[in-house]
Amino acid sequence: MATFQSVLSFASAIALCVASFGCIYAHNAGFTTELVHRDSPKSPLYNSQQTHLQRLNKAMRRSVSRAHHFQRTAATVSPKEVESEIIANGGEYLMSLSLGTPPFEILAIADTGSDLIWTQCTPCDKCYKQIAPLFDPKSSKTYRDLSCDTRQCQNLGESSSCSSEQLCQYSYHYGDRSFTNGNLAVDTVTLPSTNGGPVYFPKTVIGCGRRNNGTFDKKDSGIIGLGGGPMSLISQMGSSVGGKFSYCLVPFSAESAGNSSKLHFGRNAVVSGSGVQSTPLISKTPGTFYYLTLEAMSVGDKKIEFGGSSFGGSEGNIIIDSGTSLTLFPVNFFTEFATAVENAVINGERTQDASGLLSHCYRPTPDLKVPVITAHFNGADVVLQTLNTFILISDDVLCLAFNSTQSGAIFGNVAQMNFLIGYDILGKSVSFKPTDCTQL
Repeated sequence: MATFQSVLSFASAIALCVASFGCIYAHNAGFTTELVHRDSPKSPLYNSQQTHLQRLNKAMRRSVSRAHHFQRTAATVSPKEVESEIIANGGEYLMSLSLGTPPFEILAIADTGSDLIWTQCTPCDKCYKQIAPLFDPKSSKTYRDLSCDTRQCQNLGESSSCSSEQLCQYSYHYGDRSFTNGNLAVDTVTLPSTNGGPVYFPKTVIGCGRRNNGTFDKKDSGIIGLGGGPMSLISQMGSSVGGKFSYCLVPFSAESAGNSSKLHFGRNAVVSGSGVQSTPLISKTPGTFYYLTLEAMSVGDKKIEFGGSSFGGSEGNIIIDSGTSLTLFPVNFFTEFATAVENAVINGERTQDASGLLSHCYRPTPDLKVPVITAHFNGADVVLQTLNTFILISDDVLCLAFNSTQSGAIFGNVAQMNFLIGYDILGKSVSFKPTDCTQL
């Protein structure tokens, strides 16, 4: 039987959970939620009329477009303005969460390349067409608009303004001319968990969009920023998850079979055990992006030194991003790398990618042998499997899953599939562990 003191202690713990984000870290071993690829049959964005080739081509085009905007942001935008250059509908994965009390579920793009959590709200002056109902802040007991003198509003810098009621207004104009404007507010965010009940985060800063338009899809409800900036979901969770999150992306074939990728938080996100490789997470401007240091790429026994990119020469020269499919290198380095791959391929019969997006393609004959490719990060030699380095874009065309970009460099999600990848924000590291992600 519980003693009065133990009951009192439990009640105090509950009160602490309501007042702060300390609840999960202190009283929960961590939690896991689903990430659904936008082209998975589980996704509302799935188009059954499109062929596998058409879906892949669209993903490749999104990779190239997203790379341009990453570079433009890193080169020209101040930290407080970074949101204005993120592609509005460029992410590859969706996740659900709920806003308010009682919880109101939304499905939105999960984006490691942006920060703010925002959704369309009613009444809406100018909203893009959305199939799902819009969030009504008046129906939430815990919703509160933020005033202009709050720290959260000041963090937005030039992306904020004041209403006549002295309420904080955010305004983001995306690189593809999409935009979202609305009230900066706080409310309870609830995340579903695959290993228990829902997890609550009170007083989370969100954007309540009143004017939103552009290339947003009618089947999703906004963006869930998972970047490194102060407004992101990860940053706002803070010590409650120990500054840790990880994900395990299942291959395209597994997505088609109905398997989902997983996003882990807190103690569930710790990456440990045999085969783990870790590399420093580099702090740079803008703080939204996750920068790593790539030292070289190996193709079989041939090691090619990476001379850096416009993101940096020695440190922080590549971004790791879950929203970009291809791995993209500067033109000169890609040329040398792709030549090494071509020279190492055995019994390779060259063919063409019908879309013209991928340059090194082969017929997948039984006797074709492709080289082992290794990414040498600072302190971590990540050995990639064939599913990370080549994409079967049709029954008779297999292409290298790397391409060139005019500037910058991105380690894309194809290269990350079947790795458990952990981000330790406080410890400043990213870890890789080869994993069958369908088994998590």
